[in-house]
Amino acid sequence: MQISVGGQWRMETPWPEEADDALADIADQRVREVRLAAADLGPWDTSLLVFLVQIVTAARSRKVPVHADLPDGLARLLQLAFAVPPQEGAARKDATTSFLSNLGESVLKLPPKLADFLSFLGEITLAVWHLFLGRAKMRSQDFVAAMYESGVQALPIISVTSLLFGLILAFVGAVQLTQFGAQIYVAGLVGIGMLRVMGAVMVGVVMSGRVGAAYAALIGTMQVNEEVDALSTLGISPVDFLVLPRVLALTLMVPLLTLYADLMGVLGGYLVGTLMLDLNPLEYLNATTRMVPFHHVIIGLVYGTVFGVIIAVAGCYQGMRCGRSAQAVGLATTTAVVHAIVGIIVATAVITVICNVLGV
Repeated sequence: MQISVGGQWRMETPWPEEADDALADIADQRVREVRLAAADLGPWDTSLLVFLVQIVTAARSRKVPVHADLPDGLARLLQLAFAVPPQEGAARKDATTSFLSNLGESVLKLPPKLADFLSFLGEITLAVWHLFLGRAKMRSQDFVAAMYESGVQALPIISVTSLLFGLILAFVGAVQLTQFGAQIYVAGLVGIGMLRVMGAVMVGVVMSGRVGAAYAALIGTMQVNEEVDALSTLGISPVDFLVLPRVLALTLMVPLLTLYADLMGVLGGYLVGTLMLDLNPLEYLNATTRMVPFHHVIIGLVYGTVFGVIIAVAGCYQGMRCGRSAQAVGLATTTAVVHAIVGIIVATAVITVICNVLGV
């Protein structure tokens, strides 16, 4: 079988119809050899080389000998195309794994991740113990700066979100209570809802996105810049120097912010009760003190303390385990926020069940 190429071959123009016929004819079992020639060949580019490579590849797949009588430049390019054989397994494969395979792989990755997280918690525990013994490498100015960042600077956003959430709780309760002339019970609904759990949850969610992400981004960037490695080289524990002040600051400030959020939420309910439901201001305050026992405040502080630990540990852990690229810092920041919020939800469920079992 002889294949003669000629005329003009350009990338912007389609192949001649005879080219596809020639490729199809090579599959004929009667073809015993292939001869390539060029007749009246005009301007050409790599499209001609691609066609010839396909011809030779199809012929070699059938172990049919190929004889080429082509111009020198085209012959050298064709010879160069087959100078190095393709490496086995080098081609990219679009392999798809089943759902069960992905699930099994994820389950197998859990034990090492859990062991690493428990090791990190152990390091934090040892750092706290060293702090009590006076041997921690934590600087007081870092602790104060972390308190300022997670406390004072968070007051505006906590004020707005808690006030609006108190308004929402009051409006939702008023929709049903006004039908029975029981508007005064809006005070108890808002007070118990905010002081017992919702104030702490609102603070936890806001602080997860604001402070937890900042911790992960800051420590992750230090990992990229090899500053954490430099601390280890100098004999300074990164957990003592970077993690401990942030964990202590957030554990202390989140309960205080929870108290502030409770007050702002009650204020939001107060505004709805006095301005929208025409309740007497003193009557609303008196109903709040009667319907909301003090132990709800203690429970809210327990929620806030646990949430502070979860947010700080999630942010610092993702920062300390961050990769060495800008993309890794972004991933660590996002993961820290997600893990902190999920941890808050799980902790809320666990503490709520415990409180119901204990009857408090």
